Amino acid sequence: MLTRKQHELLCFINDRLSETGVSPSFEEMKEALDLKSKSGVHRLISALEERNFIRRLPNRARALEILRLPDAIKTPVQAAEGKPNIQTPPSRVMPPAANDILEVPLHGRIAAGMPIEALEGQTSLSVPAALLGPGEHYALEVAGDSMVEAGILDGDYALVRKVDTARDGEIVVALIDDSEATLKYFRHEGSMIRLDPANRSYDPQRYRPGQVRIQGKLAGLLRRY
Repeated sequence: MLTRKQHELLCFINDRLSETGVSPSFEEMKEALDLKSKSGVHRLISALEERNFIRRLPNRARALEILRLPDAIKTPVQAAEGKPNIQTPPSRVMPPAANDILEVPLHGRIAAGMPIEALEGQTSLSVPAALLGPGEHYALEVAGDSMVEAGILDGDYALVRKVDTARDGEIVVALIDDSEATLKYFRHEGSMIRLDPANRSYDPQRYRPGQVRIQGKLAGLLRRY
């Protein structure tokens, strides 16, 4: 049996998910239930989790999924037609909330100057979901200054969406001769592939198409201060 506040919170989360597909933030829950602090929300969430009414989605901050509803919650159609309650709500594909934090693989360092060895080892990096679009992503730490005029600095983290093709003018991770990778603007130049820096101190790099494999396109940038 749920307390009144637990019941109110579960109803609020269920209504928000039904309307938008995105779980409300803790601040929104606090205001909706007229609580004095977010710690009260944390306690209610934990209680609902222990009773298997909700679960927190892995690798996402503040993203919740409704597992079941109490008997008192009916949809308008159920109430009008006298149908029994559905204890388990239908599954839905939820987009990541704007305040979600995702864990993406962090693959070593990548050159924004001369090519260096990349994609070595693997740890993870916490990234705001708002910086990422659809698809599979990974992160690389930038080394060098050849992309500074594009706002990409040494020590930044390049957030990369995995693709194997690119259009002229896009910033890509290009793997050269299957051994070295670099972050550059991608362009075709006759029968060659040209990788352009964003720093006038560096010259473009030209390769035969068979030497270059696209490993992804720049999707975002993360900088720590």
